[in-house]
Amino acid sequence: MGTAFAAANQPDRQPLDVYAWLLLLAGSALLLFRRKHPVIVVFGVSATVLGYFAAGYPYGPVFIPVAAACFAAIVAGHRQAAWWAVGTLWVGHLLIAHWLYRWLPPAHDRPAPWGQELVIAAFVVALCAAAELARLRREQWAREGAERAAAKKRRENEERLRIARELHDVLAHSISVINVQAGVGLALLDSDPEQARTALTTIKAASKEALGEVRQVLDTLRTPGDAPRAPAPGLDRLPELVEQAASAGLTVDIRRDGERMALPPGTDLAAFRIIQEALTNVVRHSGSRTAEIGLGYAPESLELRIDDAGPATGGDAGGGGNGLVGMRERAAALGGTIEAGPRPDGGFRVRATLPLHPEN
Repeated sequence: MGTAFAAANQPDRQPLDVYAWLLLLAGSALLLFRRKHPVIVVFGVSATVLGYFAAGYPYGPVFIPVAAACFAAIVAGHRQAAWWAVGTLWVGHLLIAHWLYRWLPPAHDRPAPWGQELVIAAFVVALCAAAELARLRREQWAREGAERAAAKKRRENEERLRIARELHDVLAHSISVINVQAGVGLALLDSDPEQARTALTTIKAASKEALGEVRQVLDTLRTPGDAPRAPAPGLDRLPELVEQAASAGLTVDIRRDGERMALPPGTDLAAFRIIQEALTNVVRHSGSRTAEIGLGYAPESLELRIDDAGPATGGDAGGGGNGLVGMRERAAALGGTIEAGPRPDGGFRVRATLPLHPEN
């Protein structure tokens, strides 16, 4: 329709006939495949437009399919193909308008003004520049989307690790106490029923506490975004931890250096879990029935030290599985450090340094 309107004002050009309409229709129809085959479409549209001009038909909106095909090819990443197709079309138009016009219709045609060629060249450059900007913007959106997806995946992995550490620390300690007390109860069930009753009471208390902490973690998973209803454990619950260890037959001494102070929640929780896991390893892997906890308060950090006299009761002294890995992950998450290994006298020591002002 636009070409028919433009042809009414160009009586010196060839009138639109069936071949002109076929070329116009072919150039427009090819655009239907510009997303799936952008290179073929941009060259095909350029060829139809070049044939249209070579036949001497009127100027008009026939440039629009070229612009759309070029834009689609560049945005799809086929920059060289788009530039070659448009460049070939422009050079072909120059040859037709300034040299081949003598032998091509319409008869008695004259060369086109050079000012017109400059306008066409500016249009081509502007079109390709706009397409390049659109391509760059689309690539930027794709990168940002990939970065957001990677960040989300990373946060999900970190949250899974955090939950795994929490469950491991809760269950490993409580089940170790339950296991020891169950053995005591079975051994004394006939000879000392009162002591067996005490062991069963300890099992009940330990299992109840473990269930409560596991339920808290699961409630957080079921209701994302809600704050936990119970406070996270910290060093204020250290006496409970010592009492549980005592019920498992482990005597624990606590020594504090420096002025006691309030700790950030993350540091407080990490300190509690590290001590809990260290005591669990003593119960499970050490022949010693005594342990010593050292707390050193400094202006910028909290020093933890957990010692047992040993010797190890198996080849996995100090715990070689998820326990030590979880300790190191907790310390590293706060920007702290942790060392764990045997002492020269045959015992085992866990030493951790946790900053009081963690970066994350």
